[in-house]
This record gives sequence, structure tokens and C-alpha cells, in this order.
Amino acid sequence: MPEVVINMDHRIQPLQQHHLMPQPTVKKPVDNKPDISFKDVLKDAQGIKISKHAEQRLNERNININETQWEMISEKMSEAKQKGVTDSLVLTDEAALLVSAANNTVITAMNKQEAASKIFTNINGTILIDK
Repeated sequence: MPEVVINMDHRIQPLQQHHLMPQPTVKKPVDNKPDISFKDVLKDAQGIKISKHAEQRLNERNININETQWEMISEKMSEAKQKGVTDSLVLTDEAALLVSAANNTVITAMNKQEAASKIFTNINGTILIDK
């Protein structure tokens, strides 16, 4: 009679349990964000982003741009983008802003006195904003 060899695996296999267990409830953390100003909400709604650098410059140089001007800047940035402008200089009565029309982002800001002594490069459009 021929000899028969049987390989048996003697390792212990874990049992898989397929019981439906209730998911534990997870409490969401309390949102401790500070109140958002109307200006921030307006800019978000219009899609204008302000880089951290530009935000610092606006604060350091005490440059205030009112809601009407932000609306106008947003509209003009959209128009400029449609005309192929990617990077622009925005001039208001109080400030000069370098913006990326392509990204709807304010890159930096300076007051009019600083802007008077500067040469602006790498822009392909200028937007003038009246009061």
C-alpha cells in the first residue's frame, strides 16, 4: 500500500466575529473660534482671499478698506480676470494692493506714500478704485 502524506495546519486561527455592535457616540468639540467680522464674511462671500502677509501689512499700516471698496475690488478683479489679467495693482484713495486676479488673492498692501516710491513689476493690469 502506498504511503499517504497529509499536511495539516495546526495553527490557531482567530475567529472573526461579525456581530453588529453599536457605534460609540462621539461628542464634537466645542467651536471656540472668535467671532468673524462682517468684513471677513463679505470677503469670503465674494471670494477675495487675503494672504497672511497682506493681512499683516493692512494691520501694521493701519489701512482701512470699507465694504463698498471691497465689493468694487472684487468686481474689478473678476473683470480683470475675464480680460486675461493675472496679477494686478489695485489703487484706492488710501492704499495700493498687489493682487492675484487669477487666485482672487490680495498678496500685499501698502499705503499711498509707500506706493509712490515703488516700482511695481510682474503685473499685467491696474485697477483704480474710487470712493
